[in-house]
Amino acid sequence: MRVSKEKAAENRVALLRAASQLFRQRGIDGVGVAEVAKAAGLTHGALYAHFPSKEALVAEAFWYGFENNVAEARAAAPDRHPSFEEHLADIFSVEARDRLETGCPMTASASEIARQGSDVSARFAGVFEEVVTMLDKSLEEALPAARRRRLAVAAVAAQIGAIAVSRAVAKADPALADEVLKSTRKAISAACTAETSGRQPPAPGRKPGAGLGKVSDDL
Repeated sequence: MRVSKEKAAENRVALLRAASQLFRQRGIDGVGVAEVAKAAGLTHGALYAHFPSKEALVAEAFWYGFENNVAEARAAAPDRHPSFEEHLADIFSVEARDRLETGCPMTASASEIARQGSDVSARFAGVFEEVVTMLDKSLEEALPAARRRRLAVAAVAAQIGAIAVSRAVAKADPALADEVLKSTRKAISAACTAETSGRQPPAPGRKPGAGLGKVSDDL
């Protein structure tokens, strides 16, 4: 029996919603297409009527999860224009770490993307660039474009790594899990302050200004 265009569109969204949540919750390789179809209330055949392969489903579900999160955030606060520091507070928060099935698809699936096909990789790259652009725009316009992008790229990459590590140790050592988020956020914030002021952040364990006398002597 043929379904209407409206119903077909509803079925597609249901599949993407189910796949997006399941892939983030249990991993891409840990979920089969039959499970996605069942969670969406549809048949295995209905899924393949919309997506020719699991890779195609993964690619579209990855993008759907990102777009849905952005839409929900904008709907909740349509007039909000977060600063760079406010973005850092959001992406390195405990809430972002603990919201696995509805959180950032990059932090949930980054470790699996390299084992997927080029379409999935392209979607990951697309989402990464979108978030980088969002953070870039939140930085001071007076900052050179190259510095803004450098900070934004570093922040997004650090978010993915910090959330992954924090999740990995959370059950065994909750304090360490929280420390990972706080420390990474502070490091990125310090880098932003240094870039904005035109200075380089001090090396770990080194006090700001240490070694300047030697530099002056050399000059």
